[in-house]
Amino acid sequence: MSEKKLLFVLLLFGFYASAQIKGVVKDSLSGEPIPYVNIWVENESIGTTSEENGSFSLDIKEEKVLVFSALGYESKKLSSKNELILLKPKVFELKEVVVSSAKKNKTIKVNSFKKNKIKVFYGAGAEPTIIAKKIEPTDQIIKHPYLKEINFISLCQLEKAKLVLRFFEIDADGKPGDDYLGENIIIIIKKGQNLNKLNLEKYNIRIPDKGFFIAFEFLTIEENKYTFKNTQELDGKIIKKEFVYFEPVIGTTPTENQNSYQYTKGIWYKRGKFSNVDKLTAYQNKFGELAIELILTN
Repeated sequence: MSEKKLLFVLLLFGFYASAQIKGVVKDSLSGEPIPYVNIWVENESIGTTSEENGSFSLDIKEEKVLVFSALGYESKKLSSKNELILLKPKVFELKEVVVSSAKKNKTIKVNSFKKNKIKVFYGAGAEPTIIAKKIEPTDQIIKHPYLKEINFISLCQLEKAKLVLRFFEIDADGKPGDDYLGENIIIIIKKGQNLNKLNLEKYNIRIPDKGFFIAFEFLTIEENKYTFKNTQELDGKIIKKEFVYFEPVIGTTPTENQNSYQYTKGIWYKRGKFSNVDKLTAYQNKFGELAIELILTN
């Protein structure tokens, strides 16, 4: 990765060290392994994601409290001494809904962007994270509430990497709340900078009247791992350090409005503004939001 490109990818870099603990996450009822579980050391910037077989490892040298979070399961806190983690499936309270389907006689685009204007990318770095963009209702969205397709820009150094698309309700505080869609949508991201067009018609997703969040969950799994060396000067000496982060990263656009949240350390928080001294003029003293174009139908 070039030095120039590094400047534009906003990540939480960390050093790579061999894991000290290992475990596996399983469904408490079926006994089946649970992939892509978000795992954090409580109140610390240390975390990982379970692999497809439910296994995980962390560089922890002493006993800690781990926080486990996954779509469709109750969150759980356990000591890091536990090698077998059993998560209980969530019991969802049924809500009164009006069942309907899209007429599909008119399609519109919302939140369009230009590919060549994408200069800043968000990703996980060395820690699992979810980045969410609030979609608030407008007259256009209310008249065309069905989500047909989303388009977004990705950048990836590997031949391919995995990403999870999720949707969240807006809670009473305006933050991401419960999952809006009860299943993970796994996306395969290819190498290079690409425009991704993801058709979602089969999910029949209707944007609720108060809006919702569209989110990308970045996975710190082995197949997403990217390692590189960077030369730095420290106390007058030139040293080479090895860094690890996890692909891919997703393009953003600058905005005056604060509508992006990030899930890290087991909590949601608002993403802040770029500094007015940042070199990227278009982003100075503005917020960065995921560049997601919506294709909607009625």
